[in-house]
Amino acid sequence: MNKFRQLVSLSEVERKLGYAFSDRMLLEIALTHSSAVASPKQETDKTYQRLEFLGDRILALVVADMLYVEFPRADEGELARRLTGLVRNETCVDVALELDLGSSIRLGESEVMGGGAHKTAILGDVCEAVIGAVHRDSGFTKARIFVEKFWRPRMINWVGPLRDAKTTLQEWAQGKHFSPPTYLEIDRSGPDHAPVFKIAVLINRKRIGEGMGNSKKAAEQKAAQEVLMKQGLWKQ
Repeated sequence: MNKFRQLVSLSEVERKLGYAFSDRMLLEIALTHSSAVASPKQETDKTYQRLEFLGDRILALVVADMLYVEFPRADEGELARRLTGLVRNETCVDVALELDLGSSIRLGESEVMGGGAHKTAILGDVCEAVIGAVHRDSGFTKARIFVEKFWRPRMINWVGPLRDAKTTLQEWAQGKHFSPPTYLEIDRSGPDHAPVFKIAVLINRKRIGEGMGNSKKAAEQKAAQEVLMKQGLWKQ
């Protein structure tokens, strides 16, 4: 195995997760990035990708079932929109940050230098891998309990329309016979591995909203949401 860096012990990770593994090797694998092994293609059983694949499916099933029970009057379309929002990478990253998984990931030196512990793609994948690891360690029921612990509050606290804000804004503009919204990057700050973008949204060449995010897409969504909230079409 290549040189790797991991700042937090497995015991500390378990404390944060609120779950003690019978087989700690599963947790270790769930926290191991491909950069930390000598031959990633030949050592797929030593990195988190396979557990991430499993955890992704478990997460979707558990959240779908929670939505089905919690929102008995929601139609298929609304359930699908809520599911998409709750299992998307941004939500997994949010959970990973809550658990401080970034300090627990085993990374190769090159990935450490590249800010791997802060990369949203890695954080989201590791979060799903941990779900998969819990399932392999104790079965579906324990994995479900874990998912519900961290996703149920997000499901309950998610208020207002769950549609894509940019799409909703475009439909609103069309209904008003305005020009389609356009988005302009007006500022960028932060380090290369964790940039912060500031985006303005314009309609009829007039700036009507701004948003910030860790990606251009996220900032555009925030800008669109700001306009929709001003119009009373979107709740915070």
